[in-house]
Amino acid sequence: MTKPKLWTKDFIIVSTINFFLTVVFYLLIVIIGVYAVNEFNASTSQAGLVTGIFIIGALIGRLFIGRGIESIGRKKTLFIGIILFTLATLLYFVNYGVNFLLLVRFIHGITLGMASTATGTIVAQIIPTTRKGEGIGYYSMSATLATAIGPFIGLYMSQHTSSQMIFSFCLALGIISLITAFFVYVPAMEVSIKTSEIKGFKLSNFIEPKAIPIALITLVVAFCYSSVLSFINFYAREINLVQTASFFFLVYSIAVLVSRPFTGRLMDVKGANYIMYPAFILFTAGMLILSFAHNSMTLLLSGVFIGLGFGNMQSCTQAIAIKLTPPHRMGLATSTFFIFLDAGLGFGPYLLGFIIPFASYSMLYAILGVVVLASTILYFLLHGKKERASINSLA
Repeated sequence: MTKPKLWTKDFIIVSTINFFLTVVFYLLIVIIGVYAVNEFNASTSQAGLVTGIFIIGALIGRLFIGRGIESIGRKKTLFIGIILFTLATLLYFVNYGVNFLLLVRFIHGITLGMASTATGTIVAQIIPTTRKGEGIGYYSMSATLATAIGPFIGLYMSQHTSSQMIFSFCLALGIISLITAFFVYVPAMEVSIKTSEIKGFKLSNFIEPKAIPIALITLVVAFCYSSVLSFINFYAREINLVQTASFFFLVYSIAVLVSRPFTGRLMDVKGANYIMYPAFILFTAGMLILSFAHNSMTLLLSGVFIGLGFGNMQSCTQAIAIKLTPPHRMGLATSTFFIFLDAGLGFGPYLLGFIIPFASYSMLYAILGVVVLASTILYFLLHGKKERASINSLA
């Protein structure tokens, strides 16, 4: 019996749109803080907020569009999201100060949350049922590739061209995504959820309680990783490694891409603890190496360790959240995971911006390395010991 086809036209198009949108996100996140400082004399904390408020907007967009996507329609939601995403990109060309930039970043984040929720929902629908895990794994690789290519393009363009050219490039990707979306066919689908089940503002309509413990771990490690996303450009300028820094996320992503197939199989066979505990150590090592990086080799080496650590934590904790949840609540579990991930990445730069005046970037990365190591204990208490007991009971 032949497998149903996975790499269909629609699957490729939706994955490509997700890739373009995520490239814009990661491209801007590594350069927008420096742009705010240079263009508007923003403080370090303001620069961190300019960086992080986008993710907070995405969190809000994802939180609320998830409740309305079925009534609006999946393809229509995708179009609305991409159109608003592209229009929001135009606002970067308007220069009204740092407060206006904060508003633009927030609106832009909301539109990404809408569009990315639509792509994720559509791709889950068009993937054959018998190849769901495989298909979603390949789809998620579009975002993983964007985490490398986006920052690489952003840092490279910031060194060789103007901010207006960077915004023009982001605008072009938005327009290409919109044009590409016209060619996606989304089959009609009956709404199986009763309207009464999604009315009101009950917490259970937004959050899956069983996913909260592992989502808290995600929040902590994402908070620590946000310092890398937001301040690596500042740090690289301080240690005169700006050109090398443009390759940091490329090395990070390669480490994730090479290790993820192996770690995924190991998790299925041995359990999450076999991935998570080494990942905590690798992430810690990466942050400590980054804290004393004074040459290209150590800076890129830290990217390898952080990729092997945080990169695999991210996929592992998402899998745990889904595994702990009943099948009919898997969508909420995934949403819960991303809400906590977005919160860590979004609030982290702003809060950490208050520490920078009192500690160097080097010291900040060293402190956060210790926080990552200490969070191993939190993982053990919230999930690790339960995982071990479950594995032992099956042995």
